[in-house]
Amino acid sequence: MSPLAKNADQFFKANHKKKAPSALWLTGSLIISWIFAKSITNAANLGLDFGIVGGVAYAGYYLSFAVAGVLIYQLRVKGGFSSIHHFLTTRFGKGAMALFSILIAIRLFNEVWSNTMVIGNYFGDSGTAAYYWAILVFTSLTLAYAIKGGLSSSIFTDVIQMVLFSVLLIIILGAVFTKGDISVTEVALSGSWTFELGLNLFFAAIIQSFSYPFHDPVLTDRAFLSSPRVTRRSFLWASVLGAICIILFSVIGVYAQSEGMKGQAAVEVGKAFGVVILLVINFIMITSAASTLDSTFSSFSKLLAVDLKLGNNLTFGRLSMAIIAILGTIPVFLNAEILSATTISGTMVIGLTPVFLFWNLKVPKISFYLSVISGLVFGFLLLFNTFPEALILTKGRYADLLWVNVWGIATCIILYIAPLWIKR
Repeated sequence: MSPLAKNADQFFKANHKKKAPSALWLTGSLIISWIFAKSITNAANLGLDFGIVGGVAYAGYYLSFAVAGVLIYQLRVKGGFSSIHHFLTTRFGKGAMALFSILIAIRLFNEVWSNTMVIGNYFGDSGTAAYYWAILVFTSLTLAYAIKGGLSSSIFTDVIQMVLFSVLLIIILGAVFTKGDISVTEVALSGSWTFELGLNLFFAAIIQSFSYPFHDPVLTDRAFLSSPRVTRRSFLWASVLGAICIILFSVIGVYAQSEGMKGQAAVEVGKAFGVVILLVINFIMITSAASTLDSTFSSFSKLLAVDLKLGNNLTFGRLSMAIIAILGTIPVFLNAEILSATTISGTMVIGLTPVFLFWNLKVPKISFYLSVISGLVFGFLLLFNTFPEALILTKGRYADLLWVNVWGIATCIILYIAPLWIKR
């Protein structure tokens, strides 16, 4: 059973008897809160499309933990900042903090529907009554225990879910290598290390990792719970172990590719191995989705109550959880696309790269707006497929994603530093 939060510190900061989460608990919480249902679904499907290269490409996003761990350590130790919002307000003013808050609210909103839709697909075809009921019941149950303890509940259940995820992953991989007609060597040699067959996505993920983590409060909220050194160590370990988990799960897709399967890799492999393995895959999806969903509810609650100071009390915190649960479920009924929740939103926040990478550079306040707004412009160019083809220098899937990010980040960095040059 998840703990009951009795005060604001327990609900918003997971602080029990003045004790912060240990390195082990924090590492486990970080990993499982980022192994979303949609992430492992994407990893398996990329393994199906590109072989092991696809899994490695998607695992590139887990560099985000190392980047965030090192930079937030510097913000806390060298800058003396107590939160991301504290840093932005101090350096760039309340307007910058408000714009940033809108970006992360959109991120949290996307996390609700994009993960619950994955769960719905395991109980019925999209649009059926079973599909919608599965989503509504799953969201309601997760909300029930998240409301009980807030971030304390989230971290407590994260560790349990991480252990369960590891056991279930071992069972699935055991079935693939013992019952399937594929070897470890064949998995390692699957795919082609070319831009057309996976490297476009890999390099895009690496580039986005310098901005992506900072618009995700599920990650950054955990960066201010424990001591700076414990936090940095946990984030570095989470970067390595999280990437390994994603690559291992993509093996399911590699097996599906070797068998000539089509469609959703995890679902098809589950069906091929029978009801037991299909149930195991169902459980692993439910586990990963629940860990992300309860963290999303907790982070949205903290954003409104603590960061924006709209009501630092348990009643307001619990009410805000219910609000994001309801609003975040609406896109389920509008047939939104799951993959766009990662790639598009990741591009729209590339303007945060110089803000955090050069956090100790004393630039004018206008630098924040020039960089962040130009990043949003490049994100919309990708969203509406209007980026000039002449600037896309590689071929294949995700080539547009890669080069929008390359040119976009270069532009953001120049615009961020330019006012400083002009001022001098």
